[in-house]
Amino acid sequence: MARRQALISLSDKTGAADFGRALRHFGFEILSTGGTARLLREAGIRVTEIGDYTGFPEMLDGRVKTLHPKVHAGILARRDLPAHLEAMAKAGIPTIDLVAVNLYPFVETISRADCTLEEAIENIDIGGPTMVRAAAKNWQHVTVVTDPADYPALIAEMESASGAISVETRFRLARKAFSHTAAYDGAISNYLTATDIHGKRSRFPDQFNSSFVKLQDLRYGENPHQQAAFYRDLKPVPGALSNYVQRQGKELSYNNIADADAAWECVKTFDQPACVIIKHANPCGVAVAASAAEAYRRAFKTDPTSAFGGIIAFNRELDEETAAAVSQQFAEVLIAPRVLAGAAAVLAQKSNLRVLEVAADTGGNDQDTRRVGGGLLVQTPDAMNVQAGDLRIVTRKHPTPQQLADLLFAWRVAKFVKSNAIVYCAEGMTLGVGAGQMSRVDSARVASMKAENAGLSLKGSVVASDAFFPFRDGVDVVARAGAAAVIQPGGSVRDEEVIAAADEHGIAMVFTGVRHFRH
Repeated sequence: MARRQALISLSDKTGAADFGRALRHFGFEILSTGGTARLLREAGIRVTEIGDYTGFPEMLDGRVKTLHPKVHAGILARRDLPAHLEAMAKAGIPTIDLVAVNLYPFVETISRADCTLEEAIENIDIGGPTMVRAAAKNWQHVTVVTDPADYPALIAEMESASGAISVETRFRLARKAFSHTAAYDGAISNYLTATDIHGKRSRFPDQFNSSFVKLQDLRYGENPHQQAAFYRDLKPVPGALSNYVQRQGKELSYNNIADADAAWECVKTFDQPACVIIKHANPCGVAVAASAAEAYRRAFKTDPTSAFGGIIAFNRELDEETAAAVSQQFAEVLIAPRVLAGAAAVLAQKSNLRVLEVAADTGGNDQDTRRVGGGLLVQTPDAMNVQAGDLRIVTRKHPTPQQLADLLFAWRVAKFVKSNAIVYCAEGMTLGVGAGQMSRVDSARVASMKAENAGLSLKGSVVASDAFFPFRDGVDVVARAGAAAVIQPGGSVRDEEVIAAADEHGIAMVFTGVRHFRH
């Protein structure tokens, strides 16, 4: 086999020794830099330092080491062009056939709270991206590796092909390399356009760059005439739906994923065993209880009609009893942190039911985004959960301890209901949900009607309103329906009128000082 050269220069040295050993086995001469060269040499692998190779030692504290024609000509030369080969021969420059490079840890550096602007700048890699891009551009002749996770498959391929690497593999790795440098440059842009010359950082950069990895193409979008795909963050978010493992059922649809996310984000906010049933992005039943099975039965009672074809999420592992209860209704998707073997056997009888496992982690997105015509809205997520100590009692009547617990439960549910949102609850269970109406009083009427249709009494219930009551009419409606306590943000110019209405009806009212619009 003709002489081949590999250039290895790594920030993340995971698996470097094994990879270097394999390359030597397949006849590669290895060029390397600094710490990577030391690691390989200590592992007994013969290495040529890049400075010895180019005849030009590293300088400027390592800022200049690979920026040399002998490196870049070796990478960029096209082996199918005689003129390139003649130029290389005349200059006495051999080709470089494999480039294994990953970049200075810029993102990890700026993630530190004490990171200075100077430290961030020093962790902007120059030579690394240049080599990666050169190798990726010349993928028909050069293999580029930026991720240690690719080493084992590459070694296996060479073992099965007498050291050869297929053009398909080189193209796949080149695409990954360009994505890698794009994300790297995007992170640098995000940081610098959010940072002033003194190192003070803004939450929102002047230019917003984001990177996502496609998980799957979808059959269609929100409607059959729309096309769609599902992407996740480049760096997986712990506890997010995008980390799901599908255990059974049909392929997920666009609407399945959107509704499943709403269900999962809601259910994981509760400490007690909880069940959330979602229909068209709104909770139609939420409950907490001593067990997942009991939480499901109580959540289902809220609105059995809407629960048909819904998305069901649990924040506890799914056992056989709960699976048996769920299997009595038609559902599109079921989500839990873990599905036990007995539950899996029960659910297997419903082969079309999509069953997802998602790690029980309370993490979430750093930012929420929404596309608008020609632009993007970006905001921090609504992660606010008020506690009892945050509430301000504004009526003559005070809530009882049980009512206080139910008010906090209702408030947590309301955060996940489309505005205008009204949620009736009692004893850790939703009784009626009014969502997405153009007026708050109509949401109150709808929630009351939903409870009546489900045969649930609202007498003595509590009610949450995601934003303030602009007039007393909403309070009149919920009081006549039977509510005994209300939780709302307050802040209306008519707060005194609304509080007076609550006092007239003899109900308790607390203010949170926080609203939860959800559009």
